[in-house]
Amino acid sequence: MYGQNDTGYNMLLAGPPGAGKSMLASRLPSLLPPLAPRELLEVAMIRSVAGELAGGRLTNRRPFRAPHHSASMAALVGGGARPRPGEIALAHNGVLFLDELPEFSAQALDALRQPLETGEAVIARANHRIAYPARFQLVAAMNPCRCGGGEGGHACRRGPRCAEEYQSRISGPLLDRIDLRLDVPAVTAADLMAPPASEDSAAVAARVAAARAVQDRRAAGLGLAGSALNAHVGVAALEEIARTDAAGRRLLQDAADALKLSARGYHRVLRVARTIADLDGAESVGRAHLAEALAYRSSPAREARAA
Repeated sequence: MYGQNDTGYNMLLAGPPGAGKSMLASRLPSLLPPLAPRELLEVAMIRSVAGELAGGRLTNRRPFRAPHHSASMAALVGGGARPRPGEIALAHNGVLFLDELPEFSAQALDALRQPLETGEAVIARANHRIAYPARFQLVAAMNPCRCGGGEGGHACRRGPRCAEEYQSRISGPLLDRIDLRLDVPAVTAADLMAPPASEDSAAVAARVAAARAVQDRRAAGLGLAGSALNAHVGVAALEEIARTDAAGRRLLQDAADALKLSARGYHRVLRVARTIADLDGAESVGRAHLAEALAYRSSPAREARAA
């Protein structure tokens, strides 16, 4: 999970309270590479305008912003008589973590849609318009339903209806912009007593750094300007770097029809598949890479209700 999401993709974690969703999200910045000099300058400028650059101290650690679910649209996008950047811009080159995603107002969630596409947070007033850079990774978390129901003795007594009403607060257009949708199961006593994972944080960080280096070299070879990450390259470049074989094309076509993928969703699957191939050290995108990307794209909770 960390490998894919440390390369620029938006992620939604769904699971019962206490499953570790917030802990997983908070670990992401430590696995990301430090800010490059240009990125550091951009982050410092935004923080300075927001009045958050205390004493002029700089750090190359990527931003991690976690606004409360009561935050207004203005708090996220920015505003004021002298427009100042909001949480979206302050998360530039870092992570924006939204816990309890369905609890945010519909207006606040809708305000995320355009920045997720353009990488800018725009504050428009009657006589001026200000655009702050806002290329961030959205990581969101939510319970299966409003009452926090999960598995076993903590299951929701209202059943599927409660989950459906709660999850419907996340609009289709916003969900379409989320690349990785993961169910996080409840932690059991057996899980707590199990030995540590074979791949530690340092190993994951090294694998992510290697994948990013591959993407940097590929972008330089193609003469691409801007971000070299697969998550951000233009559509024309994406179709060049994410070519697949006949089996992969058939799978992608069948999945696009079955899942009713939008053009945006189709290209997001290609981006994730290209990154999975990079993490595997593969030159081309194969059927297995596409299958894994499509699995991340699905929404198990909603599919279960529809069954």
